[in-house]
Amino acid sequence: MKYYAIIVAGGSGSRMKSNIPKQFLLLNDLPVVMHTLLKFSNSTYQPAIILVLHPDLHDLWKSMCEKHHFITPHVLVKGGEERFHSVKNGLAETTENSIIAIHDAVRPLLSTQLIDTSFERAKENGNAVPIVKPSDSVRKVSELESKIINRDEIALVQTPQTFASDQLITAYQQSYSNTFTDDASVVEKAGFKINLIDGERNNFKITYEEDLKLASLLIK
Repeated sequence: MKYYAIIVAGGSGSRMKSNIPKQFLLLNDLPVVMHTLLKFSNSTYQPAIILVLHPDLHDLWKSMCEKHHFITPHVLVKGGEERFHSVKNGLAETTENSIIAIHDAVRPLLSTQLIDTSFERAKENGNAVPIVKPSDSVRKVSELESKIINRDEIALVQTPQTFASDQLITAYQQSYSNTFTDDASVVEKAGFKINLIDGERNNFKITYEEDLKLASLLIK
């Protein structure tokens, strides 16, 4: 059985008040995305890593690898117009009869245990999607009103979202839809049941400046 990790790094630095894409911002002296790749490289399954970047950022990435002496093996792939297309480009580098994890580059604090569990559960059940339950009250808001939602019926979805290759290959033969918010939604639309596993509170997405500061403290 072959294992892959497709790391999707398509974000910008707009909400970070930075001209540098957020996956390249320094987190304790190392770009965020390098922390992410190292986590997968150090996991038990040691998947083949596929990094999907916008083609305009490939040269910058290569120069960063040289600067930081980053030698973790990976394949560099061109990103697409939407996340859907980027993942599809990454899938083209995989083989059949494999287990494939898809992860956001800007979630560098996941544990190797979560990675291992994701691969194991996907191998057993066809897929594995991590979630955490909200700790805050949740309301549905419209222009006219807001209504309380039972938070016990709500889950926050994380990555890595991990699938048997036959499910992903089938799912990504569909045409793109703006209802595809993540890989689980693409696979579910293709008719496959999604299997949930426990995610991790620290596995948050670095989106805002304060997220980067918190990640730095947690790593220390």
